[in-house]
Amino acid sequence: MHWIDMHCDTLSEIWKGNARSLKKNGLCVDLDRLRQNGAEAQFFACFVNARDHAGEADRPEKGADPSETGRGERILPGREVWDLAYRDVLEMVRLASSAEDEQFCILRDLQESDHGIQQKKSPGPAEGLCTGGILTVEEGGVLNGQIERLEELYRKKVRLITLTWNYENCIGSPNSRDPDVMARGLKPFGMEVVERMNELGMIIDVSHLSDGGFWDCIRHSRAPIVASHSNARSLCTHPRNLSDEMLRALGEKGGIAGVNFYSAFLKEPSGKGGTSRAGMDDIVRHIRRMTDQAGEEAVALGTDFDGFEREALPEGISGVQHMERLWDALRRAGITSGQIEKIASGNVKRVMREVWNARRAYK
Repeated sequence: MHWIDMHCDTLSEIWKGNARSLKKNGLCVDLDRLRQNGAEAQFFACFVNARDHAGEADRPEKGADPSETGRGERILPGREVWDLAYRDVLEMVRLASSAEDEQFCILRDLQESDHGIQQKKSPGPAEGLCTGGILTVEEGGVLNGQIERLEELYRKKVRLITLTWNYENCIGSPNSRDPDVMARGLKPFGMEVVERMNELGMIIDVSHLSDGGFWDCIRHSRAPIVASHSNARSLCTHPRNLSDEMLRALGEKGGIAGVNFYSAFLKEPSGKGGTSRAGMDDIVRHIRRMTDQAGEEAVALGTDFDGFEREALPEGISGVQHMERLWDALRRAGITSGQIEKIASGNVKRVMREVWNARRAYK
């Protein structure tokens, strides 16, 4: 089964020094295993936690709950911190570009996504296949109110931006258990970013965004949007997940949601011990619910591999080498081959074509 995953944090882990190479490493994702296990393309996030540059502000906010984010408390960085985070993103882009060879290419336009991989495939076993990489930025705050940075990222082959991470930024507010924060919409600069991303043909990603920001994107984007790594809130009430109403709106917009493999987004906490490890059946359960609400054209993969500790992955999955187990579980659940193909790659390819095509319409 050929597949495309809309989100992993592998590139950031390598940049931080937690692995040496994108080609081969001990993380959940590397290029060798992607090729060997059927991946057509992998979205690689340039993830930055701006708080890492905040000096004294690095201390947790009084009363903050680390479980809110999974990676740290919501502490608003200063403007100079966003500039340092942007520098980090550019370094990650450079790191990914340096890994390109005859078996790995960073995709930048419609023609490459439709034909480039096929043309570069060599005859013989799976090891000879060329894997495509799509660069993304997970934290739109690095724009720091400068729309020209969006243009620069596009020139450097970034094709998706996750508008927020876990902090308020120049675009909008993050998901939150605070109803007031969750209701906040996009800021004026956020509206400008949505418009310019539509013109450039960049994919707008609403994972991590407040509900108010989500609805602003639904209303104002002229192109389909994605929630690259979010699940069904009706099955797991974490605010990072999407409500049934949001899933329906996403599907009606022509967008997609990528099912996330993080156990805390797949099942509810079990007592004081926190969330227990999810199972393959939990992934299937979310895929079914997301399909029921958004439609079979609107569900994809957004594993979030290397975005959290491996122990928080579902039982039976520790990396891309185990993706076949998901296809087997979906078949056993009665999901048809045609539906599985859409989930695996068909739906995300459609959105790539539609959004990347939009650039031609604006020329």
